[in-house]
Amino acid sequence: MELLVGIDMGTGSSKGVLVRPDGTVLAEHQITHEISLPRPGWAEVDAVGMWWGEVCRIGRVLADAVPAGDRIAGVCVSGVGPCLVLCDERGEPVRPAILYGVDTRATVEIAELTELFGADAIVARAGKSLSSQAVGPKIEWVRKNEPEVFGRARRFYSSNSFIVAKLTGEYIQDHHTASQSDPLYSIRDFDWNTEWAGRILGALPLPRLVWPSEVVGAVTEAAAAQTGFPAGTPVVAGTVDAYAEAFSVGVRHPGDLMLMYGSTMFLVQVLENFHTNPALWTTTGVQRGTYALAAGTSTAGSLTQWLQKVTGGASFEELTAEAAAVPPGSDGLVFLPYLAGERTPVFDPDARGVVAGLSLRHGRGHLFRAAYEGISFGIRQILEMFDDAAPVVRAVGVGGGLRSPVWAQTLSDVTGLTQQVPEQAIGASYGDALLAAIGVGLVAPETDWSHITREVPPDPAHRERYDTLYETWRQLYPATREQVHRLVEFG
Repeated sequence: MELLVGIDMGTGSSKGVLVRPDGTVLAEHQITHEISLPRPGWAEVDAVGMWWGEVCRIGRVLADAVPAGDRIAGVCVSGVGPCLVLCDERGEPVRPAILYGVDTRATVEIAELTELFGADAIVARAGKSLSSQAVGPKIEWVRKNEPEVFGRARRFYSSNSFIVAKLTGEYIQDHHTASQSDPLYSIRDFDWNTEWAGRILGALPLPRLVWPSEVVGAVTEAAAAQTGFPAGTPVVAGTVDAYAEAFSVGVRHPGDLMLMYGSTMFLVQVLENFHTNPALWTTTGVQRGTYALAAGTSTAGSLTQWLQKVTGGASFEELTAEAAAVPPGSDGLVFLPYLAGERTPVFDPDARGVVAGLSLRHGRGHLFRAAYEGISFGIRQILEMFDDAAPVVRAVGVGGGLRSPVWAQTLSDVTGLTQQVPEQAIGASYGDALLAAIGVGLVAPETDWSHITREVPPDPAHRERYDTLYETWRQLYPATREQVHRLVEFG
């Protein structure tokens, strides 16, 4: 039997799966890791030591799990993104990889490039405003601040395209990742914006554009020796992990929405027509010639993990029980969850957390429920902007955060959405395996391996209370922004 391998390089771990063409998982392997935070606002990764090293380790485990008489017919890798991996002529990184929106070092370059090209023109051509999520300003930052490093660079990659290069020697970028590499890509044209890219990249050549399910090359002899994948195995392009995960749970039709519960929250909604909003991200979709609307918070599960640590390190189960015992509304406690700044919709790296209404009667459970409610209020604010493009037809919840019934129910209660939860919760690596199966022709392009097993409907009894608290929550950020920005100078 012909089998598929999907590997995803996430923020906290890398995970791989070995899958049959019918979606049955034969083997999986996961490796946890930590990103590097060398300075305030910086978030980096050793692209070879971590990403490539873990792909090789996972690859060997999965290759050893292939039953006798079967073979690996295709490989696909996704990863966090958009990232910046600058490499020399030998394909070796010239500096650590700079991560996606959690790395906020290029604030000056964002402002300079926005002034150079024009804010309205950037939204019209790139589909979104420049932010810490954009790759262009990070390239500009390296060019200005590390000129000797930039001078040695001959290629630029994101996480998945770097692995494609290590596996095949090919220099590619998938259309979706390119559409997040602002302002290098012209989203209406599904092509590079060569004028602006030339200004930012200088002599760096643009990679070949491909769609995430396209076969882009084959595993080389050298890569085979390190990964265990047979030489000649087709390699499919892959894409950013959140979009591979959305694909894995069938979010691919107009009006489909994915809510990804993780260290941050990420939202992807498939669009029928092109739509822009400067407070959101308009991107290409996973499938050829499609669009998507996306948004992401800077904290979510990372906030509750922080609370767990600073309140004594109680178990997740104990804290969940305490939060569940607190009534909706947390007895008047409201939490602005901007402990790491915020991405959409405020795009403020200097935003910080605010807890309002705190009194001596509040305990640890109140803080945990209020944190879940604050995260959910942020998602409601984003979804109101999504509604301007197109109403949500179907919402699918995925990710480790669904382990908390309090979080999932709170989000449904605050937003009014019924969330569908799929049986298969493996994540982006499962979507990678499906992209590989489609790319090598083992299954039809419309194949969907997901199966919905339960729903989380909103409780209408809580709607009025959350409507009132949401208005208070919305006012907290503009009311405290100036004071918080002054406090950042002391942090």
